[in-house]
Amino acid sequence: MKKAFTFLSLIIPGPKSPKGNLDIFLQPLIDELKLLWEEGVSTYDVSKKKNFQMRAMLHWTISDFPAYGMLSGWSTVGKLACPYCMEHTKAFTLTNGKKQTWFDCHRPFLPEDHPFRRNKSAFRKNKAEYSPVPPRLSGEEVWERVSKLPRIGECEHSQFLSLLKGLGVPHNWNKQSIFWQLPYWSKLLIRHNLDVMHIEKNVFDNVFHIVMNDKKKTKDNLKARNDLKKFCKRRKLEVDDDAIDETNMPTAPYVLSKEKRKAFCEWLEGLKLPDGYTSNLSRCIDTKKYKLFGMKSHDCHVLMQRLLPIAFKDLLPVNVWNALTKLSQFFRDICSSFVKIEDMIQLEKNILEILCKLEKIFPPSFFNSIKHLPIHLPYEAKVGGPVQYKWMYPFERFLYHLKKKVGNKARVEASTYHVNTKVGSLGLNLNVDEESIGKDLPEVFNCNTGYSPSEGQFGYLTEKDYNVAHRYVLGNCELLSNFERYGFNFS
Repeated sequence: MKKAFTFLSLIIPGPKSPKGNLDIFLQPLIDELKLLWEEGVSTYDVSKKKNFQMRAMLHWTISDFPAYGMLSGWSTVGKLACPYCMEHTKAFTLTNGKKQTWFDCHRPFLPEDHPFRRNKSAFRKNKAEYSPVPPRLSGEEVWERVSKLPRIGECEHSQFLSLLKGLGVPHNWNKQSIFWQLPYWSKLLIRHNLDVMHIEKNVFDNVFHIVMNDKKKTKDNLKARNDLKKFCKRRKLEVDDDAIDETNMPTAPYVLSKEKRKAFCEWLEGLKLPDGYTSNLSRCIDTKKYKLFGMKSHDCHVLMQRLLPIAFKDLLPVNVWNALTKLSQFFRDICSSFVKIEDMIQLEKNILEILCKLEKIFPPSFFNSIKHLPIHLPYEAKVGGPVQYKWMYPFERFLYHLKKKVGNKARVEASTYHVNTKVGSLGLNLNVDEESIGKDLPEVFNCNTGYSPSEGQFGYLTEKDYNVAHRYVLGNCELLSNFERYGFNFS
């Protein structure tokens, strides 16, 4: 995932996204992947100093949720947006909000004897849940469904639409993805990853906006309260039929007052964090309206996992704080760099109860498709390993690096190519004269470390900095590894 081993392989021309027509641009890539799998490519092995026939395969794709639909062929909009639940989802359209909601769609995943299943007042009004757990299809079962669907470019547009019978009702397939041309694609357990980075940011944004009562971004408005009155039994939060605007809405327990929002902003503004841990959060605080703005994905990552439970502990009711704290702990556990199968199985059980507890607190308008996707993250971590190898952070940073270097926006291809050739040489240390490096020196001095982006400045080290550098050199020399066995202290 390092920048030196990442390269840009495809640039799509034009100001607009190709959406479903992305397969046309991916065809050369698929041809090369088929060649790598079936025949292989002659490659030079530096260690053995001879050629070998290298074979490779595509493990999975990594993208945000809208691009998930472009790559997989399963549309990620509408009631059937979830690519795991498919037609077994119980999402519905809100009467007043006119949007799809996944409210009360998580009880079917609970054990059959769970008390939440029999509850008729905390979730949807007068409704118990006895449905079985939605099945999870294998790759062969998915292929049976998409094998008869048309591919992009095979037929005319009118004929293409006629072959997609039932789109949006019994299924959400809008094409046969080009990746099914790969002979091993149906054998993979995970073909397209759900991006934890974007899911975590979206969940945090919606939780934070509704708690901080951001009028423009909150999911708790007059239409949401009218839907709450129709689908739930929460009389303390219901609005009158003649209510005109949000000023007539009863105050919800999950919404902070102006004094509490001010206290939170002052606490966050005075918070001291290590350098590089987050961006300067004090710049993201609006001290007049008491809200946050301009936060990056990593800032939301830190706030969600580390700061949210501490910040809201004395500001929210106990039941709301407990649910949000468990949600924070879930994302902290799912993002662990070391995972165990038994831990992921437990997380699958925990997230179900967490989402059900959130359903008892927040209105139905809060639960869009992104709030539903966390129930599938433990399965992907259990099968595919830690999320650090499957999320968008390294690729977003790499794309930011490329976009920042584009000098001529009218000729993006040429500018990006020039930058990409420079990035590809990072870490290779091509300009270093290996003969000038003494072979008898410790390896810490003759390893390939690239080159400095600047010429540097001459200066003198303090005694403290000199001791730190001295300990670093001693601690990274293979010559002194024998002394470490006897507990030799280099300081």
